[in-house]
Amino acid sequence: MHYFQYKNDQLYAEDVSVALLVQEYGTPLYIYSASTLTRHYHAFESAFSDIKHLICYSVKANSNLSVLKILGQEGSGADIVSGGELFRALRAGIPAKKIVYSGVGKEVSEIQEALLADILLFNVESIQELERINTIAQDMDKVARVSLRINPDVDPKTHPYISTGLKENKFGLSRPEALKAYKLAQTLTHVDPIGMDCHIGSQLTSLEPFMEALGRLKEFYTELQGLGIPIQYLDLGGGLGITYNEEEPPHPKELGEAIGTSLQDLDVTLILEPGRVIAGNTGILVTEVQYLKENGEKNFVIVDAAMNDLVRPSLYGSYHRIAPVCQKNREEVVVDVVGPICESSDFLAKDRSLPRVAQGDLLAIFSAGAYGFTMSSQYNSRPRAAEVIVQGAHHILARKREVYNDLTVLEESGLTLVTEMSKD
Repeated sequence: MHYFQYKNDQLYAEDVSVALLVQEYGTPLYIYSASTLTRHYHAFESAFSDIKHLICYSVKANSNLSVLKILGQEGSGADIVSGGELFRALRAGIPAKKIVYSGVGKEVSEIQEALLADILLFNVESIQELERINTIAQDMDKVARVSLRINPDVDPKTHPYISTGLKENKFGLSRPEALKAYKLAQTLTHVDPIGMDCHIGSQLTSLEPFMEALGRLKEFYTELQGLGIPIQYLDLGGGLGITYNEEEPPHPKELGEAIGTSLQDLDVTLILEPGRVIAGNTGILVTEVQYLKENGEKNFVIVDAAMNDLVRPSLYGSYHRIAPVCQKNREEVVVDVVGPICESSDFLAKDRSLPRVAQGDLLAIFSAGAYGFTMSSQYNSRPRAAEVIVQGAHHILARKREVYNDLTVLEESGLTLVTEMSKD
């Protein structure tokens, strides 16, 4: 459920008119509902209340500081994949002991920063990474708590670009390699192997892949117990899907019941890394119609949002519901909703039946709270959109809209050098 509803034919974000927000902040505009965010977090949190667990929100889904601060205040930890995400999580007030660090390519400086912060766990993805963490921890006179990411070779039945648990994916270790890594960890002096980790993909719409992966982890858990490796944390990752179109993903409560039953015989703390399921339907992207255009039988609605603002349709062919901010009784017409970027792949919807719109109308793109702004860019030298958070009748500017100066501010130092070179 989310708190974007129509009142008297006008779309509202909680108790604030979307049209009024656009008047104040312009377009393209990301709008997030704080009540939706906290509702989704607690729906997930309560689903696992009967077992020892830690919810570590996946920062990559939506890393806005205000979003992270809200979730941290509700009790969430963080799943991070970069030094920048560590910086954001700590800046937002999330305790380091609730942070797990995933990702295949951790750099030396990032590992040092995480050790200084004293995070809960590194989710290690290769033997070389394990050795690097041990060396750095030794140099810093610290012991790094680690969890090895197991690749269970389970098909998540999702888009191939967001599948992460098959043997052809770059993530994690095969079971034989993981066993070798755990045995190595036992001999290393500055790592403590206390966890197991697994993440099989994103936008999962069935419990079957989760339970298949968990079954394989449990088998491996028993093998590690026999080797005297005391696993205290079992990280099952995230990936539970949301409804974009006609998907019917399971409710977090169903996932909680299934996992809770399966873990009854294991004395571990479960770690979960939900991202999309918490943030996805928390946000919309609002855009203004610039032009209407017909090319033969093709109708185009050209808007001021583009693939640099929301890349999911171009990158994955993803569906996002689109609807007018002001509802009127209008005939339906089949259109492509496209942006101004010079790429044929710059579209937000293709062959979509929408109410006929006019120049200057506002459209809302739903389910844009996850992997929306975080994947945005300045392609075509387009300043990135503003982000606003609404709670009840109140709203705050959570991120200012970029201006042209923001496009070159990191490049200005080279102007003098270029001028001097041209004189020579």
